[in-house]
Amino acid sequence: MDRRENLKLLIAGSIGAGYLLTTGCTPKGEDPKNLKLVFDYGRTEEEKLHDAKLMEETFFTERERKMIDILVDIIIPKDEISCSATEAGVPDFIDFMMRDYPKFQVTMRGGLMWLNARSLDSYNKEFTACSEEERMTIIDRIAFPDQALPEDGQGVAFFNQLRNLTATGFFTSKQGIADLGYVGNRPNEWDGVPEEVLQKHGLSYDARTLEVCLKKEERNMIANWDAEGNLIRS
Repeated sequence: MDRRENLKLLIAGSIGAGYLLTTGCTPKGEDPKNLKLVFDYGRTEEEKLHDAKLMEETFFTERERKMIDILVDIIIPKDEISCSATEAGVPDFIDFMMRDYPKFQVTMRGGLMWLNARSLDSYNKEFTACSEEERMTIIDRIAFPDQALPEDGQGVAFFNQLRNLTATGFFTSKQGIADLGYVGNRPNEWDGVPEEVLQKHGLSYDARTLEVCLKKEERNMIANWDAEGNLIRS
């Protein structure tokens, strides 16, 4: 079983597609760094302001971003089925997560520094200047935690975090979802039990359920409740 299949099994049981990238694979000629994260479900005004503030910032330096581009494509390369992690906009997703969840930052930035230090020690050049073979020699030291040496612990923690974020970013992009073949629960999207299943068991939805719970045109509205906990209908 290859890396992509392993990641698909890992991710299928653990994520909800809360974040979606604007596109699956980057259209020809478009810089993936120009892609933005968008939410396809209702947001409060406070959440919108929070998101707008985060989108005005960046976390990675240009030097770090080049490393991230290389690393995510090592984790999920392009294959005959779908595009690579960079083509799916995963580096943008990871940059966003660094800003949205600052606890990730120390492990991420420290890990990139660790990687460059090992590259300088081993090959007298930074990671981005190394050949593919040289890069993989370093990555193999930290990609398998059970086999890693104690002195490589920082690198292992970094690569674990990066691998998790890469898989989450890729398999919640449009192309990644198509590759995965399973969407699972998505915010504000529940269309009920499929009609063919209801018919098979001789069941159907009552009028109130259809009116209150399954109105697609209202799925992105923010709900209002009265003092007694009853939904206020507009």
